[in-house]
Amino acid sequence: MLIRVGCEIAFDFPEPTALVLMLYLHPVRAPTIRQPERFQVEPHVPVVDFFDIYGNRCSRTVVPAGRAVFRNAAIVDDSGLPDLQVPNAPQINVPDLPPETLLFLLPSRYCEVDSELKDIAWQLFGHTTPGWPRVQAICDFAHQHIHFDYQQARPTRTALDAYRERVGVCRDFMHLAITFCRCLNIPARYCTGYLGDIGVPPAASPMDFSAWFEAFLGGQWYGFDARNNVPRIGRVLMGRGRDAADVAITTTFGVNQLHSFEVWTDEVGAEALHWNWQPRKPCYGPQSG
Repeated sequence: MLIRVGCEIAFDFPEPTALVLMLYLHPVRAPTIRQPERFQVEPHVPVVDFFDIYGNRCSRTVVPAGRAVFRNAAIVDDSGLPDLQVPNAPQINVPDLPPETLLFLLPSRYCEVDSELKDIAWQLFGHTTPGWPRVQAICDFAHQHIHFDYQQARPTRTALDAYRERVGVCRDFMHLAITFCRCLNIPARYCTGYLGDIGVPPAASPMDFSAWFEAFLGGQWYGFDARNNVPRIGRVLMGRGRDAADVAITTTFGVNQLHSFEVWTDEVGAEALHWNWQPRKPCYGPQSG
């Protein structure tokens, strides 16, 4: 299966401004790219690529005052299979965890492991079978506990806020699930990327970047999605980190106004490999999924 992914984001800047961008696909996706990424910045300015401490491919630049447009697009090959399900994947005791996973047991900006959520986690899930069944029980709870509402999106909402307010967008579902996992000694990390309506009814809302998370079970990382809570087809990873703070698509170091925002994820045929990318009509009023 071929999937065409891309985005176009425009800002207005009153003065020259530095940015860090995470618009590339994650390096693990490199072997599946069939049409190379086409990263563009208008106006043309020097761009320096680098990898952050989590292995995400990023770029940095300085744009002049005025409007700046950032674009990327690619076509990737995908198995077309839904998310892998391994119900017997066991939980690993903390002393036996690989050192690189320990960071994902700790509190982070949006995941307050050192809060009342720790006691709540053990009350809610302490009776469940450790491993995959426990993580799935966490996803079931978050899926039912939080009401999805784009209009209630708030960039400052933490996992504890989401638990108390019972409303949010996809990042809030993941932050709550990640925090519960960490409270129960299961390493969990936040993921962001593309997830189109492949194999499911098309959503009525505009396309957006999506969030999911990965839990470390049985010696490897597995993907979970507390918002959709069903195996999905065609996740295309862009970034991983402790929580949403580590995988911001754009980080601007100055005053700015978002002008337009568009994301697309489409299943395409082989003829699309000869596709000549052109900017799309902007989608105003972006939403945070």
